[in-house]
Amino acid sequence: MKKKLKIGLFGFGVVGQGLYHVLNETHGVKAEIKKICVKNKDKQRNLDSAIFTYEKNDILFDPDIDIVVELIDDASAAFEIVKAALRNGKHVVTANKRMLAENLQEIYSLQKRYDRSVLYEGSVCGSIPILRNLEEYYDNDLITSIEGIFNGSTNYILTKVFEERKSYTEALKAAQDLGFAESDPSLDVKGYDAKFKLTIAIAHTFGVFVKPEKIINVGIDKISAVDLKYARENNLTIKLVARAYKLGGKIVGFVAPQFIPSDHMLASVRNEYNAVLVEGAFAEKQVFIGKGAGGYPTGSAVLSDISALTFDYRYEYKKFTQGEGFSFSNSAKVDVVISFNEKSAISPSDFETFKGGYQGTGHQYMTGSISLEKLQSLSKREDVSVILAPQLNLDATEQNAAKEVLAV
Repeated sequence: MKKKLKIGLFGFGVVGQGLYHVLNETHGVKAEIKKICVKNKDKQRNLDSAIFTYEKNDILFDPDIDIVVELIDDASAAFEIVKAALRNGKHVVTANKRMLAENLQEIYSLQKRYDRSVLYEGSVCGSIPILRNLEEYYDNDLITSIEGIFNGSTNYILTKVFEERKSYTEALKAAQDLGFAESDPSLDVKGYDAKFKLTIAIAHTFGVFVKPEKIINVGIDKISAVDLKYARENNLTIKLVARAYKLGGKIVGFVAPQFIPSDHMLASVRNEYNAVLVEGAFAEKQVFIGKGAGGYPTGSAVLSDISALTFDYRYEYKKFTQGEGFSFSNSAKVDVVISFNEKSAISPSDFETFKGGYQGTGHQYMTGSISLEKLQSLSKREDVSVILAPQLNLDATEQNAAKEVLAV
C-alpha cells in the first residue's frame, strides 16, 4: 500500500459528509479524498466544486485512486460500483447494508477473484466495531448467539414514545428531522434495516451466507397504545431486537419487537444507540454499545475501515472457511404476547403451546409459544400486534452443548 491512500467517494449525504469531516479532523489516517461523485448537479455544497464529479468513471478508472468508498442509497447501483471497483484493482469500503445483505456471498467470491478487500464495518450498528471483533476476537470461540438493538431510528422512536410519551407519529417525525430516519421510514420501522444488518452479522458470526428474504422480520409499526399500556403496567419497555442463535445444528435468525424487563441491559439503551450481545462458550456473554445512527458515528466506522486498508487488512471470513457447514432455518418456536380486538379470529389453536389470556376495554391478549412462520403471518394482519414475550424461552440445546465442552 502507498503511504498516503487516495480515495474516490460515491455519495455526499449524511454519512459522506461525516466521513469528510472526521477524515480531516484526524491525523492518524494517511488518506485523502481525491474525487466525490454525486448525482444532483444543482445542490449547493460547501466544498470547492473542483472535487466533485457527476461521472462515475472519473473515479472507477482513475489509476491514482486506491480505495472506492461507496455511500449511496441505491443498493443496485452500489453493487455495480463495487464490482467495477474490484475489477479495476481498487479496494472498497461501503456502509450499504442492503446491498451487502443481498449480495454478500458474491462479494466474498469477488474479493478472492480480484485479490482486493471489501470492508464494511459501518454497515452494522454504526460506530460499534462488531464485525472486526467477530473476525478477530471471536474467531476461535464457539459462539452460540448474537442479538441486540441493530437499528438506531426505531430505538430513538421507542425511547421518545416511552420516556416523553410522544405519539408514534411525533417520535417518527423527530427521528426524520434529525436524519436518523428516512422520509420513507418503512425500511427502519418494519424491521428491514435490522434484518439486513443481521444477515451480514450471521455471515461473520456463524459462517452462513443467507439471503435476507429468508429471515423473518416484524417491525414496530403495529405497536398500539394498548401494547404501551401493557408494558408500563408490567414494568417493561419495548425494543426492536435482532437475534440469531444455534439450534440443533442449524442457525435461526429473526427480527421482532420484544417486551424487555426494566432491569435488562437492553432496557437502558436509549435514543439512537445500538447494542450487540454476543454469547460464546469461552468468552461467555459480552455487550457492545454505541451510536448506531448519524453521520459522525457511521463516518468514523468508515474511516476505521480506510485506516485498516493502510495495513492491508481484509476479512478472512473465518467461520465460513472453518467449514462447520451450518444451514439457516426458520423451524423454531418463540414465546409471544398477541394483542387484538374482539372481532379478530385469534384462538388458542394458533399457538404451539397456549399459556393464557385476558380481555378488557374491547381488547384481548393471548400468550404462549408460536412458530416463526405463524409469527410472520400474524404480523401481516392489520388488526393484530405480536410482540415477543419478556422471557423468551429459546431452545437451550446448543448453549448447553457448548457448556458441556468446557466441562469435559
